[in-house]
Amino acid sequence: MTFDAMWSAIEPIGRDAASGGYRRFAWTRADSDLREWFAGECATRGLDLTVDRAGNQWGWWGDPDAAVRAGRPGVVIGSHLDSVPDGGAFDGPLSVVSALATVDALRNNGFVPARPIGVVNFADEEGARFGVACAGSRIITGQLDADRARGLTDAAGVSMAEALLASGRDPGDLGRDAQTLGRVGTFVELHVEQGRALIDTGDPLAIGTGLWPHGRWRIDFPGEANHAGTTRLADRRDAMIGYAHTVLAARSAAAHRGCLATIGKVSVRPGGVNAIASTVTGWLDARGADQSAVQAAVRDITAVAAEHGATVRQESWTPPTSFDPGLASRLQQILGTDVPLLGTGAGHDAGILAGAGIPTAMLFVRNPTGISHSPAEHAERDDCLAGVQALARVTRELAR
Repeated sequence: MTFDAMWSAIEPIGRDAASGGYRRFAWTRADSDLREWFAGECATRGLDLTVDRAGNQWGWWGDPDAAVRAGRPGVVIGSHLDSVPDGGAFDGPLSVVSALATVDALRNNGFVPARPIGVVNFADEEGARFGVACAGSRIITGQLDADRARGLTDAAGVSMAEALLASGRDPGDLGRDAQTLGRVGTFVELHVEQGRALIDTGDPLAIGTGLWPHGRWRIDFPGEANHAGTTRLADRRDAMIGYAHTVLAARSAAAHRGCLATIGKVSVRPGGVNAIASTVTGWLDARGADQSAVQAAVRDITAVAAEHGATVRQESWTPPTSFDPGLASRLQQILGTDVPLLGTGAGHDAGILAGAGIPTAMLFVRNPTGISHSPAEHAERDDCLAGVQALARVTRELAR
């Protein structure tokens, strides 16, 4: 089947032999290979490929600009192809492959859309390289300032502007893209579930209702480099100590406030086994169903960091996002009222577009391991094909 062929084609791209996970970071060789693959799949189907001001790729079946002039903007499906470090195969790529397979399914059934159908590959959704999740959708909606985006740096000190130049793109193009947004009348993002809800209910699919509030903060801890073997404990200014206290504070605050907080990324300088740390930078991720609880937890955590002289900078914040209830109701009418409704703590481009006022919905495909952002992430083939079938039914009805 087409789905299997596409899945096999991208499966080896960016895969780490040691971990079995994926390292598909924005504006790297693996990302470039995936972008080329996407462009090729669009060309094979005769989809008109456009690239917006943030580098997001859009394959159009039909003329989106003519549809805008007619007051009937398009229906867009898809997601992203990049990954977290050592991430799973399904987070993002399942969505893009399913969207392309949906176009095939509709055409094979002789469907001719009254509205154009777009398939999107959003750039830098995970934020694994530059620290800001959903950068591609945030830039075109204006939620991420272009100057700030250009100045973001990766762990090697390479800025996004430099990475874009190395990939053949002009960083001066970055910015809000009203023309691209105007083409999107409705956005439906299919995604592998990143939890255990569908394992518990026994359902292969769910309809998303919204996203929890979530944010990321950079915390820089000061210290003084010195020799680990000759410097007395009383004379040390070890940046790692403040970092360690803050990691523990994150776990404690999350438990106390009833939310989630994680410091999962750290950069240490000078980074020698026998060197006292002069600088430690940690990145805090916090989210939860209750916005006030998340914000209280972050205050607790950053207060501990401040006691150790750290500086804190918020890198991103997404408030709670509810998807269009009328659209969710329509999806239930199309797919059946027995399909469960599901909110999620994960962030998605769907949340960014919904925040920009675009009617948005999500579909989730069961993950039998309940694990995500890990090589253990999975979805059974039958459930994936059920997802394609559901997405095709939804797209057909929305594009009439």
